[in-house]
Amino acid sequence: EKEVESKKSDFFPKIDIGASYKNTSDVTPFQISDIYSGYGRVEVDVYDGGIKSSQLERAKNEHKASAHDESQERKNISLEIVRDFYEIQSLKALLAAKEDAKKSMHEQLERVKQFYDAKLATRDDVERLQASYDTNIYEIESVLFEILSAKKALEIKVGKKIESFESSAFMEISADTFEQSDSIKSLLYKQNALQSSSKALEGAYYPKVKLEDVYTVYGYNDIESTHPAKIDKQNIALLSLNMRIFDYGATSEAKQAVDLNAKALSKQMEYMSHKQKADYEISIARLESVKLKIQSAKSALTSAQSAFKTINEKYNAGIVDYVIYLDALSAKTSASALYERSLCELEIAHALFYYHSGKNLEEFLK
Repeated sequence: EKEVESKKSDFFPKIDIGASYKNTSDVTPFQISDIYSGYGRVEVDVYDGGIKSSQLERAKNEHKASAHDESQERKNISLEIVRDFYEIQSLKALLAAKEDAKKSMHEQLERVKQFYDAKLATRDDVERLQASYDTNIYEIESVLFEILSAKKALEIKVGKKIESFESSAFMEISADTFEQSDSIKSLLYKQNALQSSSKALEGAYYPKVKLEDVYTVYGYNDIESTHPAKIDKQNIALLSLNMRIFDYGATSEAKQAVDLNAKALSKQMEYMSHKQKADYEISIARLESVKLKIQSAKSALTSAQSAFKTINEKYNAGIVDYVIYLDALSAKTSASALYERSLCELEIAHALFYYHSGKNLEEFLK
């Protein structure tokens, strides 16, 4: 933005002031040995071949490109934060399922120990349940560490310590939400900036008209007031015309290089536009896929919970052994974690949809 203001200032007149002292030895009767002077100069470019206006447009386009680069970077970080957040939520759901399994295992382990003390169960029964219980505790500690690591990574991205996680969700998608990403918009403005630079280089071959006015006041040492070379003040107005005829092709070659870079950006924009459109269509398909997965996961959880309830009753009645009980408990734990994970995947799918739609994720959070 400062560069834009600087380029705007180039259109205004330039005003200079200065002073000088001149000493000449072996002067003739028509010369003065010591001359002091102070001057003020005003300079205006009447026409510069469009160079300044092109440079101003270049600066404006570069500023807009930088703004879109910054916006895209914020969106990239927001998407990473969303992914990390729901990954943590998924891990917390897995932890809750493991904790629930731990509670059930602990109850059954204590029950089998009592049976063992009463000579109604073998040592092998106790050891196998103990092994499953200890394995579950190991898995709980692993999940806790994963949560801690993910939380620290998320804190780095948000730039502050996270004390708690509040639940949040994205709005359902709406029609006609697609727009160009900030990355593509940035490339467009960068291309415009290069085109403006090309025009500025082309302007080097156009005529340039400049108007100058210099007002000077003189002072002297010990000379007659009637000295023929004595001037007290002087104003000089100058209108000049300048035009470059030949520079060994330097400007022309520089312009060609800039034009080639602009064409390269055009190809890059075309590729990124196709990629964004493809990613957008994939994100819609991902949403539909995740919704179907949620239905399947919910059905699997309902079945696993029902099966565990029945097997738990049979196990307590001594109809089935602990192997069948542990299998049912493991199936319920896995189904619960899978269902919660699928819900988190849905939120990530929403985030990817809005991201590839060129939107700010924060605007679509409930």
